[in-house]
Amino acid sequence: MRMFAITDNRLISPFNEPSRNLTVVGIDSAPTSLQIHQKEVTARVLGPCPVEEDLAEIYDLKAALTKERQGVRPDDEIFVYRDNAFFDEPFLRYFLQAARKLQRPCRVALPASDPAWRKYTIPLSSLKRVRPPSGPEHDYYLADIWYFPAGWAEEDSWVPLAIPSDAKEKGYYNIPDTMTNRKLDMVTDHRGRLRASGTRPDQDLTHWLSERTCVVIESWVHLFNATIPLGVFSIGSRFEEHTSDHNLFTIRLLLRAILEQKQVLSCSDVVKVGSGSDIHPSAIILGPTTIGRNCSIGPGVVIDNCVIGDNVNIAQGCQLMLSVVGHNTFLPFRAALFMTLVMENTIIAQNTCLQMCIIGRNSFIGAGTTFTDFNLLPSSIKALNHAGKLDDIQQPVMGGCVGHNCRIGAGMLVFPARTIESDVIISASPERRIIMKNIDYEQSDHLLFAPRISALHRRLYMRGELMDESQLLEEWT
Repeated sequence: MRMFAITDNRLISPFNEPSRNLTVVGIDSAPTSLQIHQKEVTARVLGPCPVEEDLAEIYDLKAALTKERQGVRPDDEIFVYRDNAFFDEPFLRYFLQAARKLQRPCRVALPASDPAWRKYTIPLSSLKRVRPPSGPEHDYYLADIWYFPAGWAEEDSWVPLAIPSDAKEKGYYNIPDTMTNRKLDMVTDHRGRLRASGTRPDQDLTHWLSERTCVVIESWVHLFNATIPLGVFSIGSRFEEHTSDHNLFTIRLLLRAILEQKQVLSCSDVVKVGSGSDIHPSAIILGPTTIGRNCSIGPGVVIDNCVIGDNVNIAQGCQLMLSVVGHNTFLPFRAALFMTLVMENTIIAQNTCLQMCIIGRNSFIGAGTTFTDFNLLPSSIKALNHAGKLDDIQQPVMGGCVGHNCRIGAGMLVFPARTIESDVIISASPERRIIMKNIDYEQSDHLLFAPRISALHRRLYMRGELMDESQLLEEWT
């Protein structure tokens, strides 16, 4: 097997960084970059076959195969993917098994009727809908993942291979229908007045949890979808389905819990803890949860179905549910995370509440800051799509997103789906305590100070410019 990757250098707002460098949940339930995750998944499924060459487009593969390389032939099996595609091990195994069975050049096709792809992968993306001659019920979207059984093949011979998610609809709260914001389609009655008519099922407060995951990351919302609903939440759902279908596995969990004198969801087969980690006896941890090495979990902490990186300090009274916390992160007392991704080297200060958010690396969120995730009026939530324009995310709730190297002052209130660009500093003031619109770098508060003061906070993630390693170097005088 030979492998090639198509490089996608588009910068994801508000991080101003390619998607391959952003944090996702790795193959062993640990925070890692998308690029490393792709290498780990392909190594486990395909075996030891590193990426031979980075391509600009799929058509460059034909010329790349003409180059002489030791130990390989132009007619070998070939796997090609675009490096902004998040796919997990079950997805890749399903695709390869089906493609090898056909023994024809195949390209991943995501069925338009699949509820998980329709809710999490298609909105805000650049994927184009294809309608085959068989009718609209068989429409699909093509993703940039290919398999060639015997070297390069021309495009007219590629077969779209439909990959289902086999998702199940599940919820986490039982709430009144009046709070679901389902009635969003407005029509004009005979008197010329606007009235709500019909319902939109995509606005119900449930999630489609998949057996396999594929998300093309072209927006921060895609990163959220790949990491939370189709990440830790789906991992928990798969564990639940596995215990329901396998009695011996369930009995083994029960025996392990009895031996350890713990609840079943708190035993060591469900809660994985790395070496050197210190967990207070009063902490409540429910699985499936993974905690990295050298972590400190304080008294009264509640962790439910989360992924925690290495060297993480979670102080007393913190509440974490369905969240991912990157390496070297600090959560002081009573910080709360719900369905939130926090990247490495970040501080979430005390009494902060983050719901369905993404916080970039090397950032600080001040005490008492709240990110809301629900529009009180029944209006759709919009976020920046692949083209940088506001578009409906097709979900009823969504928190905000903070880029890398940001400093957010205490007591801020952020409206749903608002973004704060990388390198921004916002301090609470009478003029700006509520964030109602997206914040760009030019609106950063540190730019209001004298140049010698504002220069203390360097800009590391330029808009429209790939970050070079030299930008991270500091000058010592």
